[in-house]
Amino acid sequence: MKNKLLLFLAFLFFQNIIIQAQNDEILPRGFSKKELLEMTNNQFRGTIGAGFSDPPPGEVRTMAEWEELEALIITWSTGSNGIKNILVEIVRHAKEEAQVIIVCSNSAVVINQLTPAGVNTDNIIFVETQFNSIWVRDYGPNTVYLNDVEEQYMVDWIYNRPRPLDDTIVPPAVANALDVEIFRTLDAPYDLVHTGGNFMNDGMGTAFSSKLVLDENGPFNQFGVSNHSEAEVKSIMNLFMGIDEYVLMDNLPYDPIDHIDMHMKLLDEETLLVGEYPDGVADGPQIEANLQYILDNFMTPYGRPYDVIRIPMPPENGNYPDSSPQGDYRTYANAVFVNKTVLLPVYEEQYDTTAIKIWEKALPGYKIQGINCNDIIYLNGAIHCITKEVGVKEPLLINHAKVRGGCMMLDQVVEATIQHKTGIAEATLFYSTDTTGSYQTLAMTNTVDHTWSAMIPATNEEVEMFYYIQATANDGKQINRPMVAPQGYFHYDVTDCSVATEDLEIGISLENIYPNPASAVTVIPVKTTKNLEAEIEVTDILGRTMETIFSGEIPVGENNYFIHANEYAAGTYFVNLKTEDKIFVQKLIIH
Repeated sequence: MKNKLLLFLAFLFFQNIIIQAQNDEILPRGFSKKELLEMTNNQFRGTIGAGFSDPPPGEVRTMAEWEELEALIITWSTGSNGIKNILVEIVRHAKEEAQVIIVCSNSAVVINQLTPAGVNTDNIIFVETQFNSIWVRDYGPNTVYLNDVEEQYMVDWIYNRPRPLDDTIVPPAVANALDVEIFRTLDAPYDLVHTGGNFMNDGMGTAFSSKLVLDENGPFNQFGVSNHSEAEVKSIMNLFMGIDEYVLMDNLPYDPIDHIDMHMKLLDEETLLVGEYPDGVADGPQIEANLQYILDNFMTPYGRPYDVIRIPMPPENGNYPDSSPQGDYRTYANAVFVNKTVLLPVYEEQYDTTAIKIWEKALPGYKIQGINCNDIIYLNGAIHCITKEVGVKEPLLINHAKVRGGCMMLDQVVEATIQHKTGIAEATLFYSTDTTGSYQTLAMTNTVDHTWSAMIPATNEEVEMFYYIQATANDGKQINRPMVAPQGYFHYDVTDCSVATEDLEIGISLENIYPNPASAVTVIPVKTTKNLEAEIEVTDILGRTMETIFSGEIPVGENNYFIHANEYAAGTYFVNLKTEDKIFVQKLIIH
């Protein structure tokens, strides 16, 4: 592998031979007319610059956007007062949460524009270099980690615009400033064109893009790269980014750039925020079709259906992208996490108020900071498009399947995978039924590998339960999940799972399972007073279905069904008896 000295010398060489960009020119997020001509004439200028062209040396994991950030990257343009003001506001709020890396041609000019706005240079890193455009989301480097939480690297794709300074200069310059090795998809068989606005991932190996990534790497592409099949695209993403499940959706007819960050966003491992148009309007029908495709064909990393939160796509003067005159592609999904703050594009108070409430409900405890984006949205981008995250060097990673509901009289298992380069010293579960009071604590137990668990004690009444997880690494680093805890939290409803609809004659009951604890054949007794359609399934503590014991009509009388407990790993499980009107749940311990 080439050493860092060669990498840096190569970076300096290519920086010197490329002409100076006109940084006061505001290029659109899509192609300019000149760029379209260049593409038509096959004048795409290719990809050069510093970095390694082979995949990282081992299995890597791409960080999720809600993870702990070391820095947020922006590229500074002086070509528009409106855009400059947006950049100032991003810096103002982001630097309270993390370092801000400002890519610019002259830091003195930037400082002279920040100072009158009352923004000092604390927590700002200036990277003085050449660039073509402000759309750093699309051409900036991606943070990945070797073996989940170990060595930090950056990965950079070939930018899908004929902008050689953005493509070849900025990513290595940022990597060099942070002293991080960068791996780039430059050479066959790994030459891949991609763009950050068309990529989102859950930090656990699942990612989403539109099929633009196939279009731009397939036959007849205009980028001078190999003709990659879908399987080859997915293989490259696996090798460079650690993506195991790559969800590709149909392009939208009214989104001119086909970037999914204009209408959807992952809020955590299992929650999709998805833009919503009025029925039949603009990209609404295709968004709904794509969403249904996801829900019908893919599960979260925990084997459960995705939670979906809808947020309106607001009009401009009553007009949408399919109107005449055409409205801008306004979106509230194009936001960015900066540790405990979310920077949110806003446009008009009459629509913004609803959007902010939706974000606040989805992410309790986070600061939802609106920034007016009317001066940039006409270029088909907003906050997410002009920012890029850089993860911390040594993340303390907590992945957790949120509890979605609990039952009275049953303890509730809370489980998380927790990792740090130095190992985990301890983990604690905090829980309460009243966030205005104090939280009770439970020491979590390291059950297997990186998995930690604890049980919230059963309640004898229906309540809303609030909880969060705190982990401490062996080097003393500590973090909460959610990061904003205790101001923010996870929550679920505890209900009486055995109570049917009032006055409804069900005529079925789940009797005591025996033996329990179990280690071999285990009996599930069911009594009915009439023939009933029902299903009996076994789930694990995360709600994943392990086995369907029975599905069909249970005859009247006493019936026994069986589990072979010796075929299960030791642990806690739940047996669920489901009818159309009622669910019975019993806990089963298997040695």
